[in-house]
Amino acid sequence: MKFLEYTPFDRLNDFLSHLNLGERTIKGCLEAYSCKHTGIDKKLSLSLENEILDYLGKSSDADSSSPDEFLLSRSSRKTLIYLVLTLNHVYPDYDFSAMQAHQFFTEESWDSFKQIFDAYMLEASKEWVENNEGGSLLDMTYKALDEVVKLAECEIYSYNPNSDADPSIERGATWSFNFFFYNRKLKRVVSFRFWCLSNLMAEGFHLDGRAYEEDEDIFDNMDI
Repeated sequence: MKFLEYTPFDRLNDFLSHLNLGERTIKGCLEAYSCKHTGIDKKLSLSLENEILDYLGKSSDADSSSPDEFLLSRSSRKTLIYLVLTLNHVYPDYDFSAMQAHQFFTEESWDSFKQIFDAYMLEASKEWVENNEGGSLLDMTYKALDEVVKLAECEIYSYNPNSDADPSIERGATWSFNFFFYNRKLKRVVSFRFWCLSNLMAEGFHLDGRAYEEDEDIFDNMDI
């Protein structure tokens, strides 16, 4: 996967880089990737494919409604692999397993994305309107995404893991969302993640850290 620079995302990423709303801070980032494999991605892609096939070989579930049915199609497996590879680029310090990630991916529509965006990004949207011209935050997001990946041709996925598999929660987020807009024809994926940090919690961690450092200084100066 190769990171692609697109100016339509610059204004949105700048706005969402650190939006302080008093008790909380909202952050977000849009990134585009080409589905052309780099050297490392080729090895990882093969490893993920083998992991999926091994899982399917051991699975005895013949239920047609099983989510594993999705993996029987080679094109669906390629989609999952592209999504996992994108996750690995977005969170380079986190190791994603194909089958673990598969459990948490959900196919979405623009309407379901919009519903989540409107609910969780309400304050950010108000802040955008007060400081920017040219439309709402959602409208500008739509235009930027459409310019880069042609939304009408996109498959939309969300990644909603439990707390054990969510790298954003590990970083202290109170909530987080990861969406992927995948255009098969263009062989391009856009990752859009947005999350909320508690400033009160962060301040508490900061104070605890300072107190710990002060305690260390006291003990360092004691003669034992």
